[in-house]
Amino acid sequence: MRSAECGMEGRTSIPHSDFRIPHCGGGAVRLDEFRSLVERLVREIPAEFRGGVVAVDVSPKALPHPVHGDVYTLGECVPLEWSGSGADLHSRIVLYYGSFASLARLGDFDWREEAWETLTHELRHHLEWRANVDALAAYDWAAEQNFARHEGHPFDPSFFRSGEALHDGIWKVDDDVFIETEQGAVSGKQGDLVWHGRRYRVAPPRGGAGPLFLTLEGLVEPPPGDAVLVVRPAPRLLELFRRRPALVQEVVEVTVRDA
Repeated sequence: MRSAECGMEGRTSIPHSDFRIPHCGGGAVRLDEFRSLVERLVREIPAEFRGGVVAVDVSPKALPHPVHGDVYTLGECVPLEWSGSGADLHSRIVLYYGSFASLARLGDFDWREEAWETLTHELRHHLEWRANVDALAAYDWAAEQNFARHEGHPFDPSFFRSGEALHDGIWKVDDDVFIETEQGAVSGKQGDLVWHGRRYRVAPPRGGAGPLFLTLEGLVEPPPGDAVLVVRPAPRLLELFRRRPALVQEVVEVTVRDA
């Protein structure tokens, strides 16, 4: 029930048996109690595993999986500043209280054990980011392009593919989620979209000839940032000899088709 945000294979081991995990009972846990639990867990981790981690924060938000209705992202490692070598990378780790609470409502849930597993999982990702300079550079570029998108400046229409893959055809950059599809699925008519286990009807965009970046409004459980449906034009041989059409950004409404 955990969706790992930094999707590189783990190689560095943080031995579980070396730490005493403070007790935290099951059942409902308040946000302040969860913050206190995470603070205690962080103090139990030796400094050599925390080098370069500038903060371990608890967010009240929930991060729903873009497809599966019973899956939430519990934690995230966010790379921050680095010089180019990766060795001096600074990262921020975030644990999402809203995701923990959402999963706890689905059945038996051990808050302490899940917090520990999520924290150590994201610490491993921090160490992996430091060792993978190419992945860091690609992520930095995607984040810069996404910032340009928010500011209304020109950006590369394929930048999101350098973000973190969440599912087939779905990527995440910062807090924004990008769902890629081909023109014809929703362009010029209403179409269906699956988000977090629910099927939605997408209002037809005004559209254009180029790629469409459609920010979705009306999702029951949206991501913390934008949910963007990227509609790419269907490939045509003649397009090779024509000037590439400008991309279009729009906000479109969605409505739930089924629960």
